[in-house]
Amino acid sequence: MDSILVTGNGPLSGQIPIAGAKNACLTLMPATLLSDEPLTLTNAPRLSDIRTMTTLLQSLGAEVQGLQDDQVLAMSSHDLTGTRAEYDIVRKMRASILVLGPLLARYGHAEVSLPGGCAIGARPVDLHLRALEAMGAELELKEGYVHAKAPSGGLRGGVVEFPLVSVGATENALMAATLANGTTVLKNAAREPEIVDLAQCLRKMGAQISGEGTDTIEIQGVARLGGATHRVVTDRIELGTYMLAPAICGGEVECLGGTIALVESFCEKLDAAGISVEETPDGLKVSRRNGAVRAVDVVTEPFPGFPTDLQAQMMALLCTAEGTSVLEEKIFENRFMHAPELMRMGARIDVHGGTATVTGVEKLKGAPVMATDLRASVSLILAGLAAEGETVLSRVYHLDRGYEHVVSKLSAVGAKIERVKGD
Repeated sequence: MDSILVTGNGPLSGQIPIAGAKNACLTLMPATLLSDEPLTLTNAPRLSDIRTMTTLLQSLGAEVQGLQDDQVLAMSSHDLTGTRAEYDIVRKMRASILVLGPLLARYGHAEVSLPGGCAIGARPVDLHLRALEAMGAELELKEGYVHAKAPSGGLRGGVVEFPLVSVGATENALMAATLANGTTVLKNAAREPEIVDLAQCLRKMGAQISGEGTDTIEIQGVARLGGATHRVVTDRIELGTYMLAPAICGGEVECLGGTIALVESFCEKLDAAGISVEETPDGLKVSRRNGAVRAVDVVTEPFPGFPTDLQAQMMALLCTAEGTSVLEEKIFENRFMHAPELMRMGARIDVHGGTATVTGVEKLKGAPVMATDLRASVSLILAGLAAEGETVLSRVYHLDRGYEHVVSKLSAVGAKIERVKGD
């Protein structure tokens, strides 16, 4: 397998273009299943997860074509050949479950394998299923598959109250409700920018949606949806990740395409840690203020709170901060698997359940480390940029799921980083 070699090399300077959001694009792609007219996505990220979703849609008979170096996805579901999402594809990625709502809404039935993905917690699909049941769906779990059937005449509008905020379940329910008979109300809905982006795309296709970005979304079902062209929103997690690079190494980097509105709670923590974030006409300019980074406490929460997908990267920054920081993970269990790898680099971290206490050290030391999941992988790269000596990161296939061209983007601002091909 490939590995990534990082050598601490001092301050960074320059610009990093931020890609379209992986999590938004993975949600927008299944929306093609709702219509027999073309759906075109621009600003698509070039990632292995996007290729997996492409394979899944093609297995159902959808046409998916990458244009303009795969930054444009041209899709059509005018002639699907099946409504069964097979285990061999679905097991690779949790977002695969997002084909369930659209297939059920348009065709009245679907069989979707229970999904896989990063091992960062249980992330059960029961909230997805409960939402569809509230719209009249009959569901059965059999031999590792969800067998779903809509009532005669199609899904019915209903009130869906989520006991926990779930981005994926909100997305699945939102797509299914666009073609349901009557009005559907989603209560305690997720408020993430990716939800807003999906609603905007669906509205372009003819859906009647209001309230996205709040905890209550109302959808008036329509008989059919049409085609649309939609630009994928900027990836706020990639944005936050690259904002941390000059925070950790020093220097000044402008993240092109970024806005504070996408990462407001994250920016508040950076400010408290002594990191300057300035909005420019083209993005966000980030630099470290005079002196060392200061310790801050972080609690992960659903949007607009601090994102769980930036917790590992933030921990890397706090490893060399002055003082002691406490990070509390409230979204996923098992999401401190990067901590032992950071400790191999000399970090002082004490993990108890969902809480990690980080006591800053003067300097991290390069070491061989292993990626345990997507966000952990990039946190170790960030730590390596600020460490003395060489850091070798293995199992980088995790990284390829969520970050395009990470080596070239960081090299362009002065980082010493290279990808080493495996045997």
